[in-house]
Amino acid sequence: MSDERGTGSGVHVVVPHYGDPTPALDLIRDLQAQTVRRPVDVVVVDDASPEPFPDIDGVNVVHRRGNGGFGSAVNTGAASSAQPFLLVLNSDVRIGPTFLEDLLTAAEPWMPAVVGPALLDADGTPAWSGRHFPRASHQVVEWLTPLARFRHHRLLHEAVGHDTRAVPGAVLPVDWVVGAALLVPTEVFRAVGGFDEGYYMNSEEVDLQRRLRDAGVPSVYVGSVSLTHAGGASSDPGSRRGWLVDSRMRYARRWGFDRRLRFGLTAATTLNAVVNTGRRLAGRPVAPLATAREELRLIHGGRR
Repeated sequence: MSDERGTGSGVHVVVPHYGDPTPALDLIRDLQAQTVRRPVDVVVVDDASPEPFPDIDGVNVVHRRGNGGFGSAVNTGAASSAQPFLLVLNSDVRIGPTFLEDLLTAAEPWMPAVVGPALLDADGTPAWSGRHFPRASHQVVEWLTPLARFRHHRLLHEAVGHDTRAVPGAVLPVDWVVGAALLVPTEVFRAVGGFDEGYYMNSEEVDLQRRLRDAGVPSVYVGSVSLTHAGGASSDPGSRRGWLVDSRMRYARRWGFDRRLRFGLTAATTLNAVVNTGRRLAGRPVAPLATAREELRLIHGGRR
């Protein structure tokens, strides 16, 4: 990593890790190849991974005793920060050689703020990384499987909570930015208690940003800077939907719309079952009753 110590505001990079170490090792190599004019500290938080993350020169590797999820891992890594800025990076992202300098420079006029770059899928397709604060209606629309084939339309993206103004190249305040890459002043992060560790996976970043917004700290999408996000590399695909629903229910309870959300999702499940029954009668390989039971279990079962 090329840097000139003391020139500019330093950054403490936290990389939560669980599972296959290969993506995180690739990211560490990207971080070590950065051309940057400021101090950079890097910590990898091994969240009790079954394959422990190896020691690397110049990187602080912290091994947690138990797996607490994304927010817990980030809080652990942030605790040792002596830099004014904290940058959270998913272990499955890849960054170019000037990413850190570009992001910090672009973020400076907005500070104090939470800043997120444009996220690109592995094939270069932009992801929807600027979002509106979640509402029950967003999640109900997303739950309605008959609408899935229309979700390439701008209206449907807005209906599920995507801020369609937040495209590569644009720079603007948004309600929140996706947590695959978050830059935030360390002092601000600590002032609100960091991530709520009651979330295991998903929604912890929007909960943090909503608390920060209440404290007068905005979120800003900086689409002039980008990284590549593979997505899902450190989570179990079989558990992912359950974690997502559980976290959204927790968020809805915290922000006062959980009853509305459960009612809306239950109604959407009923409509899904009707549509799936028609598809089954038309010879499609669907199981309407089993699908409805699983959806209702996710809505009303609650695992956390």
